[in-house]
Amino acid sequence: MRPVRDFRLLAAGQALSWLGNGFQTVALAVAVVLHGGGPGELGIVLASGIVARLLGSLFGGVWADRVQPQRVMIGSDLVRVATVGGTAVMFGTDRYSLPLLCLLTGLTALAGSFFQPAMTALKPMVVPAARRQSANASLSMLQTACSVAGPAAGGLVVAGAGAAAGFAVNAASFLASVVSVALVRARVERVRGGGMFQEMGQGWAEVRSRDWLLSGVLAATVYHVANGVVLVLAQVVAVEQLGGASSAGFIAAAEGLGGFLGAALALRVRPRRMLLAGWSVLPLMTLWVLAYVVPGTLTAVLAGAVVGYAGLIFFDVCWETALQDHVPHQLLARVASWDTLTSFLGMPLGNALAGPLAAAFGTDRVLLGCAGVLLLSSLAPLLVPGSRSLVRPDAEPALLAPT
Repeated sequence: MRPVRDFRLLAAGQALSWLGNGFQTVALAVAVVLHGGGPGELGIVLASGIVARLLGSLFGGVWADRVQPQRVMIGSDLVRVATVGGTAVMFGTDRYSLPLLCLLTGLTALAGSFFQPAMTALKPMVVPAARRQSANASLSMLQTACSVAGPAAGGLVVAGAGAAAGFAVNAASFLASVVSVALVRARVERVRGGGMFQEMGQGWAEVRSRDWLLSGVLAATVYHVANGVVLVLAQVVAVEQLGGASSAGFIAAAEGLGGFLGAALALRVRPRRMLLAGWSVLPLMTLWVLAYVVPGTLTAVLAGAVVGYAGLIFFDVCWETALQDHVPHQLLARVASWDTLTSFLGMPLGNALAGPLAAAFGTDRVLLGCAGVLLLSSLAPLLVPGSRSLVRPDAEPALLAPT
C-alpha cells in the first residue's frame, strides 16, 4: 500500500498547486493592467517566463536524473514560494516595477523548468508499472479540473481582495506541494554520469535511438507551431465574432470539460498499443479548429472544443505512459525535458506568426491551413513502425478507485 499512499500524497499536493496556478493566471493580468500596463507590458512579462523556461528545461532534466527527483521538486517549489511571495509583496505594497516583475516571473518559470522533468521522473516511482496509465489519467483529470476551477476561484478572490491575494494563494499552494512531496518515500538509485552537456546529449541520443520517440518529438514541434497560431487567432475570433469575453469563457470551459472527459476515458480504456491509440485520436483537435471557420458558430466551436480536447488529453496520457514504460528510468527526466523543450520552442513561434499570417492571408485561411498542419503532424507518426507496434502490459484498475 506504500506506493498508493505515495501517489495520493503526490496527487493531493499537485492538485493544490494547480489550483494555485489558476489564481496567479488571473492575478498577473489584473495586476499589470491596474498598474498602468497594457498588452505590451503583459507580453514582456509572459515572454520573460517563456525564455527562462526554455533556458532551464534541459538542465532540469539532467538534475532530475542525477538526484532523487523529490529533492529537485522541493527545491523548485521553495524558490517559487519565495518568488511568487515576493510578487505578492510587491503588489501589496504598491511598489510595481516592470523589471522586477520580469525577474520574479523569470525565476518562477526557471524553477518550474526544473520541477516538471522531476515530476515526470517521480510519477513512475510511486505506482506499479501496470498501473501507470491509471495514475497518469487520474493526474490529468485533477489537473484539468483545477485548470477550470483555479481561474474561476482566482477571479473571485482577486476581484474581492486584490491581485496580491491571488499571488499569496499561489505561493501557499507551492508550500503545500513541498509538504506533500517531502512525505513521499519512494526512492530510486541514482548514478551521476559525465558533465552537464554530456548528460544532455545522452538524453537526445535516447530520443534518436527510438523511431517512435524521435518521430513523436519532431511531430510535436510542428504541431505546436500550428497550435500556437491557432490559440491566438481562436481568441480573436471568439471575441470579435462569437460574442465577446463571455464566449471566450464558455470555450475555455468546454476545453476543460473535454480534457476531463479525455482523462476519464484514459482511466477506463487501456489499449495495449498505446501510441497507435493515442496518435489515432489526436486528429480530433482538427475538428475544433475547423469549427471556427465552418460553420463558424459558437455551438459548433463548443462541441469541437469538447471533442478535440478529449482527444488531446487522451493522447497525452498514452504518450506519457509510453515514455514511462519504454524509456530507462535513469534517462526519463532528460528525455522528458527534450520533449518539453520542443513544445516551448514551437508554441511561441506560432504565437508570433499568428498576426503576420492573418494579416497576409486572412484569419479563416490561416485557421484552415493550421487545421491541415495539425492533422498531418498527428497522423505522420503512424507511418513509423514503432508508433504502431509499441505494446505495453495489461493495466490494473484505476489507482484512485476504492480498493
